[in-house]
Amino acid sequence: MLHITLPDGSQRQFPGPVTVAEVAASIGSGLAKAALGGKVDGRLVDTSYTIERDASLSIVTAKDPEGLEMIRHSTAHLLAYAVKELFPDAQVTIGPVIDNGFYYDFSYKRPFTPDDLAAIEKKMAELAAKDEPVVRRVLPRDEAVAYFKGLGEHYKAEIIASIPAGEEVSLYREGAFEDLCRGPHVPSTGKLKHFKLMKVAGAYWRGDHRNEMLQRIYGTAWASKEDLHNYLTLLEEAERRDHRKLGRELDLFHIDEHAPGLVFWHPKGWTVWQQVEQYMRRVYRDNGYLEVKGPQILDKALWEKTGHWDKYRDNMFITESEKRDYALKPMNCPGHILIFKQGIKSYRDLPLRYGEFGQCHRNEPSGGLHGIMRVRGFTQDDGHIFCTEDQILSECDTFTQVLKKVYADFGFTDILYKVSTRPAARIGSDELWDKAEQALMDSLRHAGCDFVISEGDGAFYGPKIEYTLKDAIGREWQCGTIQVDFNLAERLDAEYVAEDGSRQRPVILHRAIVGSLERFIGILIEQHAGALPVWLAPVQVAVLNITDAQADYCREIAKTLENQGVRVALDLRNEKITYKIREFSLQKLPYILVVGDKEKAAGSVAVRARGNKDLGVMPLDGFAQRLRADIEARA
Repeated sequence: MLHITLPDGSQRQFPGPVTVAEVAASIGSGLAKAALGGKVDGRLVDTSYTIERDASLSIVTAKDPEGLEMIRHSTAHLLAYAVKELFPDAQVTIGPVIDNGFYYDFSYKRPFTPDDLAAIEKKMAELAAKDEPVVRRVLPRDEAVAYFKGLGEHYKAEIIASIPAGEEVSLYREGAFEDLCRGPHVPSTGKLKHFKLMKVAGAYWRGDHRNEMLQRIYGTAWASKEDLHNYLTLLEEAERRDHRKLGRELDLFHIDEHAPGLVFWHPKGWTVWQQVEQYMRRVYRDNGYLEVKGPQILDKALWEKTGHWDKYRDNMFITESEKRDYALKPMNCPGHILIFKQGIKSYRDLPLRYGEFGQCHRNEPSGGLHGIMRVRGFTQDDGHIFCTEDQILSECDTFTQVLKKVYADFGFTDILYKVSTRPAARIGSDELWDKAEQALMDSLRHAGCDFVISEGDGAFYGPKIEYTLKDAIGREWQCGTIQVDFNLAERLDAEYVAEDGSRQRPVILHRAIVGSLERFIGILIEQHAGALPVWLAPVQVAVLNITDAQADYCREIAKTLENQGVRVALDLRNEKITYKIREFSLQKLPYILVVGDKEKAAGSVAVRARGNKDLGVMPLDGFAQRLRADIEARA
C-alpha cells in the first residue's frame, strides 16, 4: 500500500502509484476542481505527477502563492500560444514570471502595435475558453533541439543546445502549441481566466546589447476577477501619482537626453530638496554626527584596496589624468575612512559618527533608469559610525529610534524590518557574527519593532538591517539600512588605540535613513500625489487679488509672511479670480489667500485650503498662526 500524508497529519492509502489529481479527487470533488498542482515532499509538481512511494502531499490551489505563480507561468505560455496563432512567423524565446505578472519575448519582423496587443489578448481568452489540457512530455536534449529546429524555433533550439549533452528536457503542450519548460503548469487552459496584457517593450536576446532586439510583451494574471480589478485600480492610482508626470506638471525637475540618468532640479524642486536636506542636517546635528565632505574622484589604487575595482568596476565611471586612473565615487565609505585615519584615534573618541550628503555616481544600464527613482548621479544621507564591538548594540538601537521618528515626520508609519544574517562566504569569526547579529536583533526589539530574518542574505563583511517603507497605496520602498562591517577597516588599515594601549580595528556601521535623496523625494511625491505637506511644499501660500485696488495690500501680506519664513507666491495679474484660483489649485498649494475690498478694509484674508476647502475669512495674524502650527507639526 502507498501512504500519502496530508498537511493536517492525516493519511490516505492507495493500492499503487497515484497522481496528485487522483489524491485530490479522493479528498473531494471541490478540491479536485480547484487543484492546480501539488507539493510532494516539498517539491512543486503538476497534478498529473505520479507518486510512486510514500510521501507527504499538499494540494496547491489558486489561494496559495505557488498556485498564483503557476497561473502566471501558464498564462505566459498562453500568451505565446496566442501570438503563434495570430503571427505564425514570430519566434518565441523565453517567458518567465515576474512580480505581479509575466512577460514573453518574441522575435518578429515588425513592431507589435496596440491593436496587435488587443487582438492577442482576445485570442488568449478564446484559447483559455477551450479548456485544452496542458500535457507534459520529456525528450533527450538532442532530440528536442532537432524538434524545435524543425518548427523553425531557432531561439528555443539555441536555449536547449546550451544544456549539457545527455540530459533530458521537459516540454508542455496545449492544443497546437508546445513549449520548452521545467514546469509545473496548471492542468488546463480553462484555469486561466483573469489576465490582461499591459505593454510592449524592447529587450535584447539574452540581455546582451550586441544581440538582436526582441519584443517583450508584459502581462498580469490573477486568481480572481476581483484581484485583477484591484491590481489594475492600483496601477491607475500609481500612474496618477507617477513622480515623473508630477515633476513636469508641478515644474519640479526634468531629465534631459544630454545627461541621461542625471537630474536637472528646477527652483521649486530644489526647494523641496533643500527642505529634505536641511531636515536631515538637523538630524545629524542633534544625534552627534560630524558632517564631512569627501572628494568626488578617487584614485584607482584606493578602489583596488576596497575591492570595488575588481567587483564593481563596470558600474563605475572611470577617468584619467596624467597617466593615473581615477573613478567617480559610487559610495562614500572609503572617503570617510581616510578622514578617520587622519591623526591618532583613541577608544575615548569612539563612537565617532561621520555624516555626509555625498554625491555618488554609478553607471547604471540605461534600461534600468527610472525618473529620479533610479539615476546615475545621486546624493545620499550617508553616515558611518566607527565604534567598538561593545558599542554596536547601543548605536544600532539609537539609529533605529531616530529612523522611526524621521520616517514619521515625513508621513511614513508603516515600516517593515528585515535582519539579513551571515552568508556562507564571509569574513570574521563566528563569535563576532553572533555578537553583531544579536545586537541588530536586540536593537529592533528594544525599539518595539517586529522583524523577519533573512537567513544568509548579509554581506560577506557583516549582517545588516533593512528598513522598508510602505506607502499610501501599499507599495514597498527599501530606503534605510544599517550594516555592520568587519572588513573595510582592515583593508584600509584604520585603527584606534584601545584602553590597554594596543592598536585595534574599529567596527564600521554603514547607515542611511532616506538613502538617495533623489529617490526619496520621488517616493514623497508619489506618497502625497504631489500634494506635499505644508512644511515640504515648494510654495506654501499663494496671495491673489481680485482687482488692482487690493494690489498694495497683497504685497504687504506677502512681505509679512515672507518675513516669517513662509514661501509665498504673489499673483497680481489682471485675470479672473476663478482662473487664478484654479491655476494654483492645480499646483497643489496648501493654501490660497484671496483678497477683495472687504478683506482689505478689515485687514483679513479669505482662506482656501488644498482640496477646494473654504476656511472662510480670518485675520492675517490668525492665518499666520495656523500656518506656523501646520509647519511645526509637519502636517
